[in-house]
Amino acid sequence: MKILIVEDEQDMLQNIQESLEKESYIVETATNFTNAREKIGVYNYDCILLDIGLPDGNGLDLLKEIKKKELQDSVIIVSAKNSLDDKLKGLDFGADDYLPKPFHMAELNARIKAVLRRNQFEGKTNIKLGNFSINPETREVTIDNTEIELNRKEFDVLLYFVSNKKRLVRKTALAEHVWGDHIDQTDSFDFIYSQIKNLRKKLEANKADITIKSVYGMGYKLEVI
Repeated sequence: MKILIVEDEQDMLQNIQESLEKESYIVETATNFTNAREKIGVYNYDCILLDIGLPDGNGLDLLKEIKKKELQDSVIIVSAKNSLDDKLKGLDFGADDYLPKPFHMAELNARIKAVLRRNQFEGKTNIKLGNFSINPETREVTIDNTEIELNRKEFDVLLYFVSNKKRLVRKTALAEHVWGDHIDQTDSFDFIYSQIKNLRKKLEANKADITIKSVYGMGYKLEVI
């Protein structure tokens, strides 16, 4: 799962980032309106944590742009502004939740999980496709109720396919989602190929009801057998 934190307070930004990375999220950051706008225009995120009071713009204007472009990114407003007007405006503009500062990191993490369950997985904790099951929160994968061991990247790749099970997944989008800001620091396409190859072997060996199909010259697609 990839999260963008839009926050100009450096200490707060670092605390949130460290907390979410411990939960195995891929985390990117933006410290101002301009940088956040650029990232949202290029990359897809599962969830955006959005501060309202940014040094070069208003977070609510960024929220309006996200919804105008019909992006699927979930948005949680995380702001020191705790007036009823700000909260109502944020929710009215399409935010999925509103969390006033200060807050406990455990509550933020719970809000993120709730929003992702609601928006991506129809409120379900376990996603099932035939005899295959994956739990985004516990990071467990089972086939016929037997747990399958995956490394962190294999799990991230597989969850991305499950989240986009009806769509063609292009290599570039998959690489950006799994590596985030570090995409240029790795030979990502070769690594993705090896991860998918390993995933196919594990799915086939355990007779899963799903497989990852190659779409020649375009990317991959998850299919239920």
